[in-house]
Amino acid sequence: MAGEAREALLDRCVSFLKEGGFSQLSLREIAAGTGTSHRMLIYHFGSREGLLAEVVRWIEAEQRAVLAALATETDDPVEVSRRFWRRLADPELAPAERLFFEIYAQALFGRSWTEPFRASVIAAWAGPVEELFVRLGFDRADARQRARLGLAATRGLLLDLLITGDRDVLDAAADLFAHLVTAPGTPPG
Repeated sequence: MAGEAREALLDRCVSFLKEGGFSQLSLREIAAGTGTSHRMLIYHFGSREGLLAEVVRWIEAEQRAVLAALATETDDPVEVSRRFWRRLADPELAPAERLFFEIYAQALFGRSWTEPFRASVIAAWAGPVEELFVRLGFDRADARQRARLGLAATRGLLLDLLITGDRDVLDAAADLFAHLVTAPGTPPG
């Protein structure tokens, strides 16, 4: 029961974030915007930061599900990449993505509340993306390298988009990267 209440509250917080963001709001303001009390948020998430990390975890899981669904729609890896980039580059996702990078930056400093984020920010994506490359015919070692490169490059492109807004050039760069990372061949080394 408590788990269900926590997930329902988290769902409301994610919806609130998607409407306009809340990384700059206090816990009381977030509570008011989601129709609960700050004490309930503390009870379920421990702190404002714990709540923000859980919101990012939720959104990341949602994005992995989108990628998995896209991968079943076509066997063309470049087209999967294009569709996923369009999803990530959607301006409606910008508040959640800014929050992702805000928490990423805090994780770089080893903040204790970012421990679950640090444990999953790469690991939760690396396996599923690696499996996509294996399905494309790459051997396991090559697939693992391409998956990590894909994560790093996509996050870099997204960060660039959030900072510069240079959509046309970054859409083209994402398309070029999709062609490069899915091209057959053996990586050097």
